[in-house]
Order: sequence, then structure tokens, then C-alpha cells
Amino acid sequence: MRLKSEKAKIGRDVPVRRLVTGLWQMADQERDGKPYDLDAAAQALVHYARDGFDTFDMADHYGSAEVVAGMAHKALTEAGDPAPTILTKWCPEPGSMDEGTVRRAVETALERLGLPVVDVMQFHWWRYESPNYLTALKHLMRLREEGLIREIGLTNFDAAHLNLVLREGIEVASNQVCFSLLDCRAAGALSDVAEAHDVAIFAFGTLCGGFLSNKWLGVAEPDRIDDWSRMKYKRFIDASGGWARFQELLGVLGQVAHKHGVSISNVATAWTLAHPAITATIIGARLGEGEHRSDNKRALELVLDPEDRAAIEAVVSTMPAIPGDCGDEYRKPPFLTASGDLSHHLATMAPVFPVVESTARPGRTRAESGSIWEEKAGFSRALRSGDRVSVSGTTATGPDGSPVASGDAAAQATFILDKISAAIEALGGSIDDVTRTRIYLRHEADWEAVSAIHALYLKDIRPANTLIAGVNLIGPYDVEIEAEADISGTKSAGGD
Repeated sequence: MRLKSEKAKIGRDVPVRRLVTGLWQMADQERDGKPYDLDAAAQALVHYARDGFDTFDMADHYGSAEVVAGMAHKALTEAGDPAPTILTKWCPEPGSMDEGTVRRAVETALERLGLPVVDVMQFHWWRYESPNYLTALKHLMRLREEGLIREIGLTNFDAAHLNLVLREGIEVASNQVCFSLLDCRAAGALSDVAEAHDVAIFAFGTLCGGFLSNKWLGVAEPDRIDDWSRMKYKRFIDASGGWARFQELLGVLGQVAHKHGVSISNVATAWTLAHPAITATIIGARLGEGEHRSDNKRALELVLDPEDRAAIEAVVSTMPAIPGDCGDEYRKPPFLTASGDLSHHLATMAPVFPVVESTARPGRTRAESGSIWEEKAGFSRALRSGDRVSVSGTTATGPDGSPVASGDAAAQATFILDKISAAIEALGGSIDDVTRTRIYLRHEADWEAVSAIHALYLKDIRPANTLIAGVNLIGPYDVEIEAEADISGTKSAGGD
């Protein structure tokens, strides 16, 4: 199919190019104190904008990317050129997400950009077990109404948690996730949720750090990689079948590219953009180094016919799928990131719930979620006795005591299983230690949707399970779940 346009609009009216200029490689270009000319980088970005690449994507941790983008924005507007669209990200450590914390993050980005408003503030959250991301997003909604940001975006949110955010009434314009010929996770449930709620999907990693290009066709597997982007996507190549299988894919892409007189990168980009849920792809730029703007533009005109798509699919269908859902590479094994295993980073994050030693029964410990009912009714969110953890019936109740995702049992189940996971982790175990669950539903019609969420968390563990429908639950809840876990095989993280 031919692409409709090289431009799109998201949210209430923010224009974006279908080919977005990604600035993540600035972090690599400035790594270890490398000298870097910010003025020259800004001028290079001005040239990108004037050549039609005037949507810039960056983050708070991409080196000087926000500063350089702000400099380019100023140079363009002062010269009478259209203002570029600015997409940036905030990737905080889990913790308190009070209004002041969220405001400071946005104001810091605006200060670095030198702008009064940012077009899209994209939000990343490391651990869903900590529910404070919902609080942060609600504060971002208020800052949007105040005029400091135009739209709220997400980055690396999976389908279940995107649905939960939307069901909480948070207005999301976009979600940025990995999507490529090697990584088609976003083509499933995430696309369904996004299309149902008019959420744009921005695809990054489409060219796999430059590996999906003519340069690597017929080349031996590299034994050393120096830049972070290729370090990351070499892990994706390994996870999707290895170098030999990757070369098979490149061979087919090369044939399609030769047929149309384009590059392999053009074919990879056009294939991604043709997916109905993908609004734009983000192509990384190394400002001041190699530029491929003229070649990249050709992807917008490329038409992949049924024969092309069948040839590509014949190879892609034989490649092992990247495990899990979108964003899992940052949260659980296998960690497909530039630095590899992130378990050390996640281990430094404090437990979501505090742990209290029992005074009545020495040797027992309990995790407390902060619910007023735990003290009033005399129960624990979770109790550890020896290696056994028992988690009380849990509903979708937020940190402030209000119900979460009212009217959507699947979204409530997502929140609940995160809360159960947090309670078990606080007591030294993990969700993988669960041996039994019990699910109580108000409406029988919700059993399949809730069971599907249960499978997302526990399909590899397969605990014993009981599901009961038609329960008159207390409060405005459609589902309640309790769990038991045996943590004898897990290294204690705080229960002893």
C-alpha cells in the first residue's frame, strides 16, 4: 500500500512527521566525556528540519539532546522557518510522584529546551508494581491543562498497562515502543488497544541500530561493537534466531530493494509504516556524522506489493519471536538493552510496600499497602510465615484509597496482579513463586478477559487456580484476587 502522507497529527492537533528524527545517539556521541560541538550539532539539526525532518525525539537522559533541540528550535523560528515538533521523555526512578516532583521534571525539560511548552511529554515507568505512575500521569494531565505540555505520551508501555492508563481516564496521545521486522510484539494486543482509543504508536528500532541496511548484507558476524545502539540491537538479532537467520532476512530484503531500486533500510521502514497502527517511525541521527536523509525519504514513496510482503513474511515467520510484550526488555529477562542485564539496576529500587515484623508472632513478617482497612479490619496485605506468603484478597484500590479503572475488569486485574507482585517482592519473593490464585468476579461475562490478564502474569508458572463468578463484592469493584506463594527457592530480599 502507498503511504497516505508524510505527515500526521496526534492528540488534539500536534503535527508529526511519519519519519521522526531520533536523538538517542547523542548520549553515545558524548559518552565518556567525548568532545562534542553543540553549536555544530544544532546547525545540523536545522538542516534536518529544513529538509522535511522537523519532528525531533529525545529524552532527559540522551546527553545534551534537549539543549541541542532547543537551540535548533530557536534558530529555525528566528529565521522564519516553521517551528519543529518536540517530543521528549521523562524516565524517573520509581518513588514519590507528588505534584512538585512532576512539575519540576517538566520545568527542567522546558529549561533545557528553552521553550515555554513542550509538544509531547512521553513518560516511562520502570516497575508497574509501583502504582505511582498513575499519580504522575494525572499530574501531567493537570500540567497539560495549565499549558506546559500539549500532549501526554507514553514510552515502552505494554498493552495491558496502556489499557489500564486509558481506563483511568488519562488522555494519552502516543506510545513509543520497539517495532521492526525482528520485533513484531506491537502488532498484536498493543495495536488493538491503540487503535481502539486513537493512540498513535511511534516505532523505534525499526532499522535495528543500522543493522537493517545494505552495509551488513553478506558481512560476517561482528565480534566487537562499540556504539550503544548496535550493542542493543545485536541482542535482538541473537534473540530472533542469530546472525545466519538475520542474513537470510537481509538477503530477501536485498532482493526486494533491488527490484524497486531502493535500499534495504527503505524496505524495512516502508514495511513498518504500512502497519495500520503505526503513526511514525523514529530514525536515529548521529548529528555531524553520516546523514541519510535523501535515502530515508524514499521509504515514503515505496510500495510493497503482495509478492514483496509474502517473500518477507516467509522469512520473518521462521524467526523466533521476541519474548513478552512491549517494554519487557527493560523490566525482565531477557534484558535486550545496550547494557544487557538490568537486574542490578532494578534490584536497587526500594520495595513498593514496607515490611513490618510481627510482635504477636515472632518470625512472621507482613507487607503493608497503606490501605486504611488493613488496620481497621485487622489483616495484612501479605503475610510471610517461613517460606510461605499469603496475599489477602486484593482489589484495584489506588494509593489514595480510590478505585482504579472502574468498569473494566481486565484493567482492574492488571492493577491487582501488580499489587500482589509488589507485596510478594517486599517479603522476599516474586510473582514467579505463586502457587495458587483465587479470582472472584462480580460479572460472569468478565471471566475470559480477566483470565487472559492472569495468563499474562502467570502462564509460565501455571499455579493452581479457582475462579468464582457472580460474587457480590464490597465496593465498586468487578474483580478481587488472592494468592499464595512458596518462596523457598528464592533468595530472600527482606523477609528474614
